[in-house]
Amino acid sequence: MDKHPLHVIVYTDSTGIGGAEISLGHLVATASEDIQFTIVGVSSVVVDAIASRRSSVKRVVLSDNLFSHLATFHSLRPDIIHTNLCTPWACHSALTAALSLPHTRVIRVDQLPLRTTDAIALWKTRFLSLRVDAHVAVGEASCRRMEDFYALGRNSVISIPNGVPDSEELTPDFTDKLTTGKSIVIGSVGRLDAMKAHEILLKAIAQVEQTKAVILGEGDERNHLEALADELDIRDRVHLPGWVEHPQSYLSTFDVVALPSRSEGFPLAMVEAMLAARPVVATCVGSMPEAILDGKTGLLIEKNDVDGLAIALQRLRDDPALRIQLGQAARDMALANFTVEAMTQRYKQLWQDVMARSRSSRLRVPRPRD
Repeated sequence: MDKHPLHVIVYTDSTGIGGAEISLGHLVATASEDIQFTIVGVSSVVVDAIASRRSSVKRVVLSDNLFSHLATFHSLRPDIIHTNLCTPWACHSALTAALSLPHTRVIRVDQLPLRTTDAIALWKTRFLSLRVDAHVAVGEASCRRMEDFYALGRNSVISIPNGVPDSEELTPDFTDKLTTGKSIVIGSVGRLDAMKAHEILLKAIAQVEQTKAVILGEGDERNHLEALADELDIRDRVHLPGWVEHPQSYLSTFDVVALPSRSEGFPLAMVEAMLAARPVVATCVGSMPEAILDGKTGLLIEKNDVDGLAIALQRLRDDPALRIQLGQAARDMALANFTVEAMTQRYKQLWQDVMARSRSSRLRVPRPRD
């Protein structure tokens, strides 16, 4: 008898499309044809966006309650439920329902290693995390933070960084990039909210002449950023185009990419900039330092460090050869480690591994390792 294809439910309870959902779409699009996917979520927009990346994919949109998840998961009877979490306290209904299935393996993928002071959310997150068959975070530092924040035990979370497809849009073009004495464009990609710390970038370029900032994204901080640009008298050097369908197409117009975030996992914008051979200035948060090696593939600063960012931007403005050197090294690292193909192969191996071993206990779990 032929072995049935592996049936994987890919689940997210996100109601918007960001890096986590785009990464999930890359995974669904790239996985081999011998895997059967069902895309499940609470938003038709998100489910459709992920499912559109692959032909003949079943789509299910649920109401956000435990009973609808229980009924759907039990009727679908998947081999694996692969949950994609934007925050550690997301997907509680899905994880609870998934863990009730007698034979299904459950995988959780944490995109952002955040802690919570809400005792109930913390307890639920820890309870569910200890019972899944595999727990993933998007980088080694993110793994250790999840382990520490939720007392999961050392080396209980494994690292699989997000990957980005290489494309013609990302192919580097160094035409005129060695010209000195000219204004440079600092690009940034991310929703306009406090976590992305775009105001740090505006304050930094106010200190550095011959720099312009283009920030791709939309969000609640737009009015604040526009007012700050006016206050700093740099409104003519700041462009906020809003949300764009394909931010990769802008990368060739950037000389430097700045990611001054206060919290991150492993952002797609960083990998896309690396593949486009653009030098990245990033904060030492999440797993960004695993890709941005200071002085080798980019420059690192501390979060909220306006002066540090200004110094880094001035250094790159004045040394175009350094920009090219860092950008080329970044592209080489991204091609070797952070492509969609590399990410997909690691997830496929993980799915095979969890299917090959006994299901984790749902009632009693071993004491976490120190």
